[in-house]
Amino acid sequence: MRLPVRVPLPRRLLAEGLGSCLLVAVVVGSGIAAQQLSPNDIGLQLLENSTATVLGLTVLILLVGPVSGAHLNPVVSIVDWALGRRTRTGIAARDLLPYVGAQAVGAVAGSLLANAMYGLRALEISHTHRATGGHLLGEAVATCVLVTLVFALARTGRGALAAPVVAAYVGAAYWFTSSTSFANPAVTLGRVFTDTFAGIAPASTPPFIAAQLVGGLLGTALVLALYPDAGSTADDVLVPHPATPLEIPR
Repeated sequence: MRLPVRVPLPRRLLAEGLGSCLLVAVVVGSGIAAQQLSPNDIGLQLLENSTATVLGLTVLILLVGPVSGAHLNPVVSIVDWALGRRTRTGIAARDLLPYVGAQAVGAVAGSLLANAMYGLRALEISHTHRATGGHLLGEAVATCVLVTLVFALARTGRGALAAPVVAAYVGAAYWFTSSTSFANPAVTLGRVFTDTFAGIAPASTPPFIAAQLVGGLLGTALVLALYPDAGSTADDVLVPHPATPLEIPR
């Protein structure tokens, strides 16, 4: 006989926190390395940073996805909850705030870890101001497309491709958006705590997060326009995970 089981919430939160921590460590750490390796070439720095992020994100989705879905992004978690409300799929309301908290705490820890690995003060505050009109538009666009992509993959039964496809999109968005595509409130918060190539000043953070939330709302509307029943597969975001019951032998 086979019975449905779910991974307990603490394990899912550990997966989200660990994944967010390592994601920000990859982004910030590769940014520091890029500055040291190519101090006079910003374009090459961005290439090095984006390449490491694409590879790292692919691995992290594969690592934690089967446990928590590898949301690693409060916008994705919020949209997953919103779309799944009618069909009782996706992340449960009681789990939403813990997911977002784990993502935020993990992201901050990732910056502290990257700083420490490179011999910098573990706790720094960025002085890099980014919140121009163009940057905010870039964040809204980057987040809108990300949300649309994630839920389109789930709705069409291609969630297993999320790791390479989502990472590839993030890598492309590094280059085609003016903001270099943070597209993630937790990552944005984490990057406040590094005064390096990848940082963002505290004053720029609220507008960035607001633009990301607007992008998430637009992405939700676009998903529903393309796939009106997208909520039925909210359990499979980013990849199929124990929000959908798993079968184990008994």
